Amino acid sequence: MNNELSLKSYVVFMKAAKSVQERSKRDIESHGINPTEFMVLEVLYHKGKQTIQQIGQKILMTSGSMTYVIDKLENKGLIKRESCPNDRRATHVVITDKGISFMDEIFPKHENMIEQIFGVLSEEEKKVMIALNKKIGCSTD
Repeated sequence: MNNELSLKSYVVFMKAAKSVQERSKRDIESHGINPTEFMVLEVLYHKGKQTIQQIGQKILMTSGSMTYVIDKLENKGLIKRESCPNDRRATHVVITDKGISFMDEIFPKHENMIEQIFGVLSEEEKKVMIALNKKIGCSTD
């Protein structure tokens, strides 16, 4: 086994991930929200009404932290809470019309930014990259 090549792979992977993450963060913050708020809005924008727990599972965040983010987005008028009629213990989070308009405006720009980053890869390279990243991710479980 070539430990040196594994270490080099790790360093290159982490540097690339950090670079992409920083570019994405700058893009998102240019719209007046932070990356966590964006992730919550994106889930609601694409998946519709969700419980706080469901959102947390999708973006890998604890419910305690989620409450803070939900409060911030609610104060901005981008989302609202609704009681669940079938379970009084559960609260649904719903994107508002203002939130939908906001995402209608910024999501295509964000999507274009991601295309700029990954546009240097061919379709085949993207497929290989996805497969390799899944393979790495599954090996760490």
